[in-house]
Amino acid sequence: MDINNRIAEELGVRPQQVAAAVTLLDEGSTVPFIARYRKEVTGSLDDTQLRNLEERLRYLRELNDRRAAILASIEEQGKLTPELARVIAEADTKTRLEDLYLPYKQKRRTKGQIALEAGLGELADSLFADPALDPEAEAARFVDAEKGFADSKAVLDGAKYILMERFAEDATLLERLRGFLKQEATLSARLVAGKEQEGAKFSDYFEHDEPFKSVPSHRALAIFRGRNEGVLSASLKVGDEAPGSQHPGEGMVAERFGVRSAGRPADKWLAEVVRWTWKVKLYTHLETDLLGELREQAEAEAIGVFARNLHDLLLAAPAGPRATLGLDPGLRTGVKVAVVDATGKLLDTATVYPHAPRNDWDGTLATLGRLCARHEVDLIAIGNGTASRETDKLAADLIKKYPALKMTKIMVSEAGASVYSASELAAREFPGLDVSLRGAVSIARRLQDPLAELVKIDPKSIGVGQYQHDVSQLKLARSLDAVVEDCVNAVGVDVNMASAALLARISGLNATLAQNIVSYRDANGAFRSRSELKKVPRLGDKTFEQAAGFLRVMNSDNPLDRSGVHPEAYPVVKRIAESNDRDLRSLIGDSALLRRLDPARFTDETFGLPTVTDILKELDKPGRDPRPEFKTAAFQEGIEKLSDLQPGMVLEGVVTNVTNFGAFVDIGVHQDGLVHISALSEKFVKDPYEVVKAGDIVKVKVMEVDIPRNRVGLSMRMSDTPGEKVEAPRGGGKRGGQAKPARPAPATAPANPAMAALFANARQMRK
Repeated sequence: MDINNRIAEELGVRPQQVAAAVTLLDEGSTVPFIARYRKEVTGSLDDTQLRNLEERLRYLRELNDRRAAILASIEEQGKLTPELARVIAEADTKTRLEDLYLPYKQKRRTKGQIALEAGLGELADSLFADPALDPEAEAARFVDAEKGFADSKAVLDGAKYILMERFAEDATLLERLRGFLKQEATLSARLVAGKEQEGAKFSDYFEHDEPFKSVPSHRALAIFRGRNEGVLSASLKVGDEAPGSQHPGEGMVAERFGVRSAGRPADKWLAEVVRWTWKVKLYTHLETDLLGELREQAEAEAIGVFARNLHDLLLAAPAGPRATLGLDPGLRTGVKVAVVDATGKLLDTATVYPHAPRNDWDGTLATLGRLCARHEVDLIAIGNGTASRETDKLAADLIKKYPALKMTKIMVSEAGASVYSASELAAREFPGLDVSLRGAVSIARRLQDPLAELVKIDPKSIGVGQYQHDVSQLKLARSLDAVVEDCVNAVGVDVNMASAALLARISGLNATLAQNIVSYRDANGAFRSRSELKKVPRLGDKTFEQAAGFLRVMNSDNPLDRSGVHPEAYPVVKRIAESNDRDLRSLIGDSALLRRLDPARFTDETFGLPTVTDILKELDKPGRDPRPEFKTAAFQEGIEKLSDLQPGMVLEGVVTNVTNFGAFVDIGVHQDGLVHISALSEKFVKDPYEVVKAGDIVKVKVMEVDIPRNRVGLSMRMSDTPGEKVEAPRGGGKRGGQAKPARPAPATAPANPAMAALFANARQMRK
């Protein structure tokens, strides 16, 4: 099956759709452009399908390149048969391909090769073919001290190595053993002797066993991290490990090559060959491969979790173009203050000291009041780091003291703000501004427009990942870059307001072109039309095609330049307007008329039904923002630190991170609480993302507070009772869920061990 047909089968689409998408990608089109403006060509493949297609295309092309290299190598050796060529052509994974190549792969000189060179291949073949032969008697004929085989034992060992290598390089056997181990093996983690104190954070895995086939990604990555740090060992176990028993793997080797015990002279020797093949050659090789495959799968899942959380964070609701006071909380070093106008332009800065040791509360209120009045501040953005709740109280007093200003305060995640503050980008943007004050600017701006500000920060620093430092950095960067690109283009940007960092994420643009746009804008003033973009140095026709639809020119004389309608489709809009005797301006926004129109009337050989349908939707609400309506969580007054929490409290919070085993929620105590997957809903939940996503405002009940270890256990099920042992929701087996109360725990019960394990996973995940 060729690449296009295979991808089509995997995605459940037609081969013609895949072929069209592949052609567009090869011609330099981006996924956002293809998904939005080439629906007729691809049969309306969406951005998720196109991203999966792009990833599989990369893998399968690499597979084909490797296949060609292997075929050439085997043919050069003169060993390529029609049957072997056929089997290699049918190999559908890199692992299968390498298994087939194993017997022909150039490798260092082995014991089996040395024995073959000494002529022991004949002995190995004869004993394998006829176990009735006496091994000792047959071996005596091959004794040759000059060749390094001075006695019968050395000769039989040489013949054994020949058969071992032959058995271990059998692709069919390797495939069967892999399948068997995947289903039946146990992943076993053990503490490395003497590492108890050093590896205390991995204590949940000091003696851990679970079925290999069902190891979740976060536990796999925790075990691998422990192994990398020299604290844990990890191995695969299967079957009866008792001395003297035959391992199931040995049985499969024996079955594959017809080795059995029938009382013949060579049976015992052949059984030894089988045992050594499994223990020395196959087990170690397959264990390494399968653990590597588990790691790859766990990494892929962790990258997927990160990408999903990042997507939700980037597309969080913007507060909009409103003058904002940004507060970056601090105690001894003071609270850093920045005021930005509705466009995000920095207007004023200050540093105030309302908290200990200076405690200048009244002076701070006076300073902030003057700033807010002078710049007509609407919003107060408070970073959620150290001293955030104290600063939140300060903002509340400020609002009470100046009610005429009608200000609103909102807690904002400051994850990554310090990274941005010290970055080269921030230095170029605010060359004369102290690094500490840049963070306050970022906090204010990310309230106005999270997407526009967060694109300036390396996604890995935003704090919504799962083991992001343990996974392939190349794959992680590729995935996160794709998420950022998709989010930015889904929203679109105002070309006259956007930073170079934001423009660089637009379809078809890069850092150089983005900077060229900004430089042209600085030198010539605001762009007056989309077509003027063609005057930007190095922005050619192809780039304009890819980028123009996602760039808005809000002050253009042509209202379509403010919309998501691509310039190439302007003639279609003109045709729609003329057919209804309307001018363009009166057509835009006339929902009653636009919803009555039949899109099929305006199609032609270039623009089909999907594009015309999109055009009519865009004309109805030009430049519509796909992000949700802005809402804020209200943290409960007086609940500012862990010691303020009591089991049973019901609080409002914001979901900061969603993982495979639950969700973290910020409830305003400087320590996110964990809602385990079993406590997300009264119903069985397979994937936490079905219930919550990053940025959601949720109501939670405090189930457990562990102050010494900074842990908070939460539930989104208001029927749950703290301190009671509970059962899992029906539908998915035991999950440690919380459905039916059972025997109450003693008043002095130790911390819940299940919760302790969850937090151990969480702590590992977030590092």
